[in-house]
Amino acid sequence: MSELFGHTRARVAARHALLTPNNHVASSLSGFTDATAVVLISPALGARFAQTQITFQKGGAANVPANDIETFGYFMSGGGTLGVGTHRQRCEEGGFFFAPAGQPWTLTAPKPGTQLTLFQKKFQPLAGAAAPRVIISESAKVKGVPFLGDPAANLQVLLPDEPGYDLAVNIFAYQPGGHLPLVEAHIMEHGLLMLEGAGVYRLEDSWYPVQAGDVIWMGSYCPQWFVAMGKTPARYLYYKDVNRPAL
Repeated sequence: MSELFGHTRARVAARHALLTPNNHVASSLSGFTDATAVVLISPALGARFAQTQITFQKGGAANVPANDIETFGYFMSGGGTLGVGTHRQRCEEGGFFFAPAGQPWTLTAPKPGTQLTLFQKKFQPLAGAAAPRVIISESAKVKGVPFLGDPAANLQVLLPDEPGYDLAVNIFAYQPGGHLPLVEAHIMEHGLLMLEGAGVYRLEDSWYPVQAGDVIWMGSYCPQWFVAMGKTPARYLYYKDVNRPAL
């Protein structure tokens, strides 16, 4: 979707935001060398988590020390050797990892141009629940299931659905014309990255055309609905906070 001079599809409202690749302004972040970072969603927007896109140049690397932040990472393109604690594994496009709070993580020898999307938040322990564990895997190995029995909407759950985890990250894939079965409004907030295809997202009382590369923030209780449009499937990666009491 080309944009006219001085025009943007970006929208920032009290409980939702849409940001497009044309809005990106890169900066640097500690822990990353020969890499640029675009902080797309953060508490400055009103969110309780951060979503960041990292792009590595030749010779780039990541070396993030252990702290109280948990990190989910998804390889949008490229690849490299990932380390989380004592775990080491090569990751390529479509690979993902989860580094629990208290675990350092690294990325060495990434291919030039490698892009990584990160979802990060402060971990909230739950008494009596087993602590989250390190995960390094590939989205292609995660079986999808029809969402609520609809074969036009396929859901891949990338993290274990266990009480110890206070976040979930999934991939939703839609056939052309596939859509969410209802307008949702719930306590969970979302960070979303369109991976491929296009569609229309309803956020509160606004309707937005979206396409691959777009990022959406949905705050708690923001009414939301999606339909895939065009002649090719649409997929998006999304985060939500889960498994913790409201009070």
